[in-house]
Amino acid sequence: MSTPLPLLRFEVTTRPPFTDGREAKLRRAIAGLGIGGVTALHISDLYFVQGDLPAAAAQRLAQQLLHDPVTEEVRLAPVAADEPPAGQHTIEVALHPGVTDSVADSLLDAARLLGIGGLTHAASGQRVVLEGSLTAGDAQRIAQDLLANATIQFYTINRPLTPIFASASADDTVEIIPLAAADAPALLEISRARRLALDLAEMQAIQAYYRQAQREPTDVELEMLAQTWSEHCVHKTFKATIDFSDASQPGAAPLRIHGLLKTYIKAATDELAKPWVVSAFVDNAGIVRFTDDFDLAFKVETHNHPSALEPFGGANTGVGGVIRDVMGVSARPIANTDVLCFGPPDLPVDALPAGVLHPRRIAAGVVHGIEDYGNKMGIPTVNGAILYDPAYTANPLVYCGCLGILPTGVHATLRDPQPGDLVVVLGGRTGRDGLRGATFSSMEMSHETGHVAGAAVQIGHPIHEKQVLDLLLVARDERLYHAITDCGAGGLSSAVGEMAAELGADVELAQAPLKYSGLRPWEIWLSEAQERMVIAVAEPHWPRLQELSRLYGVEATALGRFRDDGQLIVRYQGCPVASLDGQFLHHGIPLRHLQAIWTPPQTAALVTPAQPPDLAGWILRLLRQPTVASKEQVIRRYDHEVQGGAVVKPLVGACQDGPGDAAVLLPLDTLLGRDAPPQPTPGVALANGINPAYGLLDPYRMAWAAVDEAFRNLVAVGADPDRVAILDNFCWGNPSLPDRLGSLVRCAQGCHDAALAYGAPFISGKDSLNNEYLGADGQKHAIPGTLLISALGLAPDVTRTVTMDLKEPGNLLYVVGATADELGGSLYYQLLAADQGAAHPLAGTVPAPITDPRPRLAGLHAAIRAGLVRACHDCSEGGLAVALAEMALAGRLGAVADLARVPVGQTTAPIWQMTALFAESLGRFIVEVTPAAADAFRAALAGHAPFACIGEITAAPQLIWRREMQTVAVLELAALLRAWKPEED
Repeated sequence: MSTPLPLLRFEVTTRPPFTDGREAKLRRAIAGLGIGGVTALHISDLYFVQGDLPAAAAQRLAQQLLHDPVTEEVRLAPVAADEPPAGQHTIEVALHPGVTDSVADSLLDAARLLGIGGLTHAASGQRVVLEGSLTAGDAQRIAQDLLANATIQFYTINRPLTPIFASASADDTVEIIPLAAADAPALLEISRARRLALDLAEMQAIQAYYRQAQREPTDVELEMLAQTWSEHCVHKTFKATIDFSDASQPGAAPLRIHGLLKTYIKAATDELAKPWVVSAFVDNAGIVRFTDDFDLAFKVETHNHPSALEPFGGANTGVGGVIRDVMGVSARPIANTDVLCFGPPDLPVDALPAGVLHPRRIAAGVVHGIEDYGNKMGIPTVNGAILYDPAYTANPLVYCGCLGILPTGVHATLRDPQPGDLVVVLGGRTGRDGLRGATFSSMEMSHETGHVAGAAVQIGHPIHEKQVLDLLLVARDERLYHAITDCGAGGLSSAVGEMAAELGADVELAQAPLKYSGLRPWEIWLSEAQERMVIAVAEPHWPRLQELSRLYGVEATALGRFRDDGQLIVRYQGCPVASLDGQFLHHGIPLRHLQAIWTPPQTAALVTPAQPPDLAGWILRLLRQPTVASKEQVIRRYDHEVQGGAVVKPLVGACQDGPGDAAVLLPLDTLLGRDAPPQPTPGVALANGINPAYGLLDPYRMAWAAVDEAFRNLVAVGADPDRVAILDNFCWGNPSLPDRLGSLVRCAQGCHDAALAYGAPFISGKDSLNNEYLGADGQKHAIPGTLLISALGLAPDVTRTVTMDLKEPGNLLYVVGATADELGGSLYYQLLAADQGAAHPLAGTVPAPITDPRPRLAGLHAAIRAGLVRACHDCSEGGLAVALAEMALAGRLGAVADLARVPVGQTTAPIWQMTALFAESLGRFIVEVTPAAADAFRAALAGHAPFACIGEITAAPQLIWRREMQTVAVLELAALLRAWKPEED
């Protein structure tokens, strides 16, 4: 037995007088657990290296690589240590073997660049020293609840940690799965035991295929079929035949729907037939024309289940995956987006469901994961939203988006592999990361999910993906490949399988670079290890691609070739381990036939507050709500300046802390080779719309509201409402339940009708279903059906964009759009319902659709392009009250506004002042206009929308609401600021 190589341990601490911000945050988190007695704590970073490393080389590694000599100290510490002194506890945390350790990988790469050889392994970790009167149980709780996630990490208490490096012998085991003689219960048990997420009809279709072939399937084949047929990959609910009944129309015959995607989503795009849509629903990302020289690609994905188990890794790889979707259409990523839904941050610990992480911990990990990937890749995160609701406690939602730019027409020439092309995998090595991730994402979660499906979680390596991106951009411009796709859900199985759907392919798994030995063939084929792309390369271009791979430090491996007979053959060391007909693989799945019913909820009247209500108190209360309150703490962690294209940023205003409506970018690609920017200078705007509270009452109207909000946000910054493309992302419960599916059908119908009304084609989308949690008590808890609409707009001239902050005292305030008695689903009603003991307010009327929204949007856009608008802000959660408060806060200016002047549409009756303030009627904006521009502004809007001047901006730091001559609310700007900007968490 060989002697193990020496293991060295380096510890990096903060050098006084500098402080480590992590320490204060951890102290607050410990206090949040109800643990007192911590008098001091210290955090240090640990690095372990194994190998034959001379003392001089170890010292060089420490001094040149592992620490910042200005703010940190490093010491080579012994691996063994004595027990800590009395009154002190130490906790050390590291990753499980086999989990991607990007820090350790970068350490090894950097050591090689420094000329330091002899290292075989590396690992990173963290050490926390706690001082004070803590019990062993306290230390255990801190380790489990705050420092380590058992899904990916292990820890020690009061003893030094020794990293465990993955090692195993090669394993060529291929199982033969006995299907031929299995009856229905046996088939379902095979699906359950292997977590295939296949129903009986699907298992029987597979059984029939192999009976005809007169053989049994291998585990490679069965796992590949489960991945290809998963809800995540094939969207079988959105393609199913659905019989839909509407209980609000008794006696009406059920409506038969031949696919939600075809009938509603794609149908809207086909009916609109916009000439500037380049690609919709056929590629990894939707593509639209931008300028004569450039196209734009946009995609939004979800990573919900993984983020519930391991928030950092789930969000981290969600960002990495959607970036690869954009890379998969040969585009360069230029912006990221993130929309997040969490449980209440103040949820009592004893209210947590079994096996669920606290919402604060999930939120912290998700934000860290998004920051880590986007910032390290040099991609600005420029638009998003964060919502909080108890229904997301066990099932958070993480929407990750990416925008890319590519030369006009290039994707059309790089999308079809040719027979004989090499199947080349680029990027990261393959490990057990993310095994069965596609099927895991297609299943419900339970209190045991973290223990059972831990391998479905991955950790990303953004530096590797940046290297792959740099190589691919050169390869694209040199036309070194015929086709490209990313390794996402299902890994090589999905990427090669989809690319070879028509031609077929012959691949050798033994050629795949592995992180460590011991993977079985099915694990190599299905692994969702990150940072990998698959390209089809003609033989003559292979030497040049290999040259580029060496230049950029990216592994490039030819696994096989594309065929011309539609047969997919997978080998391991020359022996076939899978042989599947492409037609059966991609078209053999049985079409589902589902039942759906929509029953409008029973609503109840809420008890309205006694008159006169404390309007100022209500406004402050709304501003304090986590969904409304400032998100600056999160936004500042994301780099939104990198690449230098930000025109309208996420934060705007006098102190750069106001909530911008949409981001506007000027991609620098469009300026290359020019002496001066084109006139006008076009930019791209990104926005979103989401409000799940509406869906509890009416999913159809929720869809309209989401589209309307996305449009409002775009138009408010200067985007052209006639050049908007949208993306749909549905997150829903179990579609096998007729009530869940009924609300999904209503939402899809709303998407179709709203897209036509606004003239906006869908270019891409994604559904994430089965977002339900099965508690230890046997009860199912579904999220509210949640629709995110992401919008991509053309800003015709970036010099004619506006922001939402108030600009100058004396300017006039206009409200565009009518306010109606529509408080159903509003933030105000949510708080009122909570006061009366209801979790969700099934009361009131959801904002009604605007049947002809385009004239008002066009009129406001014309006013902005003409320079008539100084500030513009859309009205959404919290209505006019919150919108005007946000404008005042962003501009650090006051305002006086009159509720009696608020446009109310067709009615002549005065509306209740709470309605005027807090209703969330669609299609509304607050607009700042100079007195000199008022006549021209009114002329631009005349006949297009209800509008009225409701007040003016003041220098006094007060927001005053009046009703005719009576003052009904006075709010000091300082009080608004205290309510809206929570102290640092």
